[in-house]
Amino acid sequence: MFFLLLIGYVAGLIAGVSPCILPILPVILVGWSAPVADQANATRLRRRRSLAVVSGLVISFSLITALGSVILSSLGLPPNFLRDAGIVLLVVFGLGLLSPRLETLLERPFVRFTRSTPSGTKSGFVLGLGLGLVFVPCAGPVLAAVSVLGARGHASLYSVLLSFFFGAGAATPLFFIALAGDTLIERNRRLATRARRFRPLGGALLILMALAITFNVAATLQRVIPGYTTSLQHLIEGNGFTSTQLRAVEGQHSNGSLVACENAAAAGGMSSLSRCGVAPPFTGISAWLNTPGTRPLTMAGLRGKVVLVDFWTYSCINCQRTLPHVEAWNQRYAKDGLVVVGVEAPEFAFEHSVHNVTVAAHQLGVTYPVAIDDQLSTWTAYANQYWPAEYLIDASGVIRHVAYGEGDYTGSENDIRALLTAAHPGLVLPPPSNLPDMTPTGSISPETYLGTARSQYQANQSMTDGVTQTFTMPSSVPATSYDLGGAWTPSGDFITAQSNAQLNLNFTARHVYLVLGGTGTVTETLNGRPYKTISVRGIPTLYTMFSGSSTFSGVLGLSFTPSVQAYDFTFG
Repeated sequence: MFFLLLIGYVAGLIAGVSPCILPILPVILVGWSAPVADQANATRLRRRRSLAVVSGLVISFSLITALGSVILSSLGLPPNFLRDAGIVLLVVFGLGLLSPRLETLLERPFVRFTRSTPSGTKSGFVLGLGLGLVFVPCAGPVLAAVSVLGARGHASLYSVLLSFFFGAGAATPLFFIALAGDTLIERNRRLATRARRFRPLGGALLILMALAITFNVAATLQRVIPGYTTSLQHLIEGNGFTSTQLRAVEGQHSNGSLVACENAAAAGGMSSLSRCGVAPPFTGISAWLNTPGTRPLTMAGLRGKVVLVDFWTYSCINCQRTLPHVEAWNQRYAKDGLVVVGVEAPEFAFEHSVHNVTVAAHQLGVTYPVAIDDQLSTWTAYANQYWPAEYLIDASGVIRHVAYGEGDYTGSENDIRALLTAAHPGLVLPPPSNLPDMTPTGSISPETYLGTARSQYQANQSMTDGVTQTFTMPSSVPATSYDLGGAWTPSGDFITAQSNAQLNLNFTARHVYLVLGGTGTVTETLNGRPYKTISVRGIPTLYTMFSGSSTFSGVLGLSFTPSVQAYDFTFG
């Protein structure tokens, strides 16, 4: 696993020169450029301070990434506590540069631990700690693996080390930027002499950057600048070796055969039945639906049956389009030895509710057994990464086929039929179901999340989690993007309408769907003309906002009554 640590460091290096580094770059510049009292050793002290700032960033970022969720939950603190603490530290240090008296007060705690004149090294380390709390680099598979483990409370010493190596890699370019700035000061004596005059400017810059981070102002600039490190990141983190190592770190103990099948499915599908290893057992299931007495099923108890394990989540439109086919196979082949198990793996917080899943499964016509994988334990055991995903298992308990996403229903049904006849020679099967394939073809808009956690397609001003904001609707919306107008309160998974809440979506699709919750109405216009009004009631549910006979491009205007929650657009 040592090589994965090196890969983590290189992945951090790539993140450290990506557009995601922009929000903290001015803070790094202010951190190293602060003048020191001992001018005879100014160069050495500035470099020590630079190293202290970067070291604080690495330690803080690494620990928070790997252990932040565990720390917050154990102390009963809100999710934004650590980020807010980092912003407060930046503001305090900025005020210290603006006010010599406050700066003296800030240095006083460090004087108690040393007899020498304060060099700013220790306070620089504290500044770095605060910076690590707000540092959000571009995430690839390495950082995602560490974050997922931390979020689930499964962090280990190795995941902390991996996070540390990633953070060290990301901080390396910053340290060399600091050294380059120090060299500039050293060669320009006049600049060095006048450095103290620039302290108020540096303090103001720190405070401005803290505000920019608070309101996510840099996100607009990050979206404009091309992702020039994406291909390099994929080369380092997206190869087979790294994927296998990360699966091991995440506790995804799938064998090599299953990984090979999953990689083939992700690359475009498996052309025939293969042998992908023994199917993992159902693990960590919090509840079962549609089984006799709600008793759990086991892989061992299903030996002799052909089993289709279908990972889904009820608000996913891609999953919903596959359900009629899965249900048809269940109805048609159950008497011949097929058992369908739907593993409900939640994507949003409301999907963790057993009641919500029960209601949704009934509304969607799901009659086969459903396992609620609340902690994503079975998802992890299968090393799955997609909604929907299908794992077809033969009568001996071996996975024979893996399929991701929609489509190729005829191929999947043919595989089911082949395994049934292999398990029961001479079996006469009913004709194939031959349901129409509603998988979208051609180019359509991408899935569009509205909460602050993944709002990459919002075109106008950025959002701040938990802060009610009033947005100004621009005159036009870029393609495959949306704009907000009026007052909204954002959160990680959704946005909640307040007064005069509006949303304009520029889309290309045959159908537009939106997950809505709360109580109220949504009034729609299409290209400026009245379209329809939707009443929102009950648990968060997927609503059809637009439906056409062919692929259509236009602007959908939505007006929300207060308290309605909007989660996620999907397209068909």
